[in-house]
Amino acid sequence: MAKSKPRVKAPKKASKGDIVTIKTLISHIMETGLRKNKKTGKIIPRRIINKFQAKFEGTEIFSVDLDPAISANPFFQFSMKAEKSGEFEFIWTDDNGEVYSKKSKLTVS
Repeated sequence: MAKSKPRVKAPKKASKGDIVTIKTLISHIMETGLRKNKKTGKIIPRRIINKFQAKFEGTEIFSVDLDPAISANPFFQFSMKAEKSGEFEFIWTDDNGEVYSKKSKLTVS
């Protein structure tokens, strides 16, 4: 599998009290564990992103636990009220224990 690549679209600036929208996507094959290798007939082991978390200044603002029914390359969109400047941290975890993360800063004026 190719290296998973997280992408984030979050505003860099906002006015205090603004509702900001954050969009995330990670390139990941999301293997369900239900398919067989056509050549060997063996089941391809499950490997999905099973958890996504978004934190702002260390406080969790959004999280989701995922099941195999989610599509490849999961996309999430959510909003939050901008009250102070700080740093977002986005964390994806897969079944193999691999963790992918991305950070983004927000300046509130």
